[in-house]
Amino acid sequence: MIALVSMLMLLGCGEHASETATINENRMESNTVTTVSSYNRESRISDVMANPAFGSYGRLIFPVNTSYWRGTTLEQLSLTWYTHINADKTVEVVNYLLAHSNDCFYDIYTEAEKQADPRKRDTGLFFFRGKPGQPFAVCNAGGGFAYVGAMHDSFPHALELSKKGYNAFALIYRPGAQTACEDLARAIDFIFSLAKELEVDTDGYSLWGGSAGARMAAWVGGYGPAYFGGSTQQKAGTVVMQYTGLSEYSADDAPTYVCVGDSDGIASWRTMQRRLQGMATLGIPTEFHVYPGLGHGFGLGIGTVA
Repeated sequence: MIALVSMLMLLGCGEHASETATINENRMESNTVTTVSSYNRESRISDVMANPAFGSYGRLIFPVNTSYWRGTTLEQLSLTWYTHINADKTVEVVNYLLAHSNDCFYDIYTEAEKQADPRKRDTGLFFFRGKPGQPFAVCNAGGGFAYVGAMHDSFPHALELSKKGYNAFALIYRPGAQTACEDLARAIDFIFSLAKELEVDTDGYSLWGGSAGARMAAWVGGYGPAYFGGSTQQKAGTVVMQYTGLSEYSADDAPTYVCVGDSDGIASWRTMQRRLQGMATLGIPTEFHVYPGLGHGFGLGIGTVA
């Protein structure tokens, strides 16, 4: 099971529009964007999003719904329902994206599809490349299906997975249980269709998620991408879930790893444990970890008991 859990992250990037993304005026202290070679804890979030190197996808690096995050600098970033956001990891993520800005983002929908449904403009895959020919993972951040907290709940996971050699993708999806699963199914289709070009192995791919993102991983992992409108018939080999109180399960669920804090006021560790116990009775491999004193949304758990 430990080998399965090692598959931390997934895939990647590509098309950039020429225009610079518009930044919420309340988060702009200046209309001047300085070209930089790297960021630090004091770097302004607005400058990261408006960097011309990121083209039109810079606005997707932080939550599109600005009501759910606060902070002017990378060090000050806070996200609703999340704890233990590590500023150094935030800096590392944005510097990785900057260094790979030419090939780290992929649109999963066509322009025609975006015109038909403008919400699809706020979607895409960020690619954290591992070793050529290694399996891929798709990481899905939570956010209560109200926003996508990728900077703490999927980007860091994908980055660490890539360091271990896995090809990791972080999905930016349309908030909402149904639309999120549809976007994840579409993302899997996209990766499968470009597997050769992306140099990823599609066998035994894994789905990761925290909070709402964990539900996405479980649902698409159990029902399969085709259930949510995808064309890929192959189901995930592993699902990795953090802090979500999902109780439903069936014999179709993938081998599943779970971790949660015992002081989580949103997702009960007992609910998560009972689900895995039920899955285990069906012969599904599972692994469960509960961390004392830890609350909701701890991400990688840097600086905590996790």
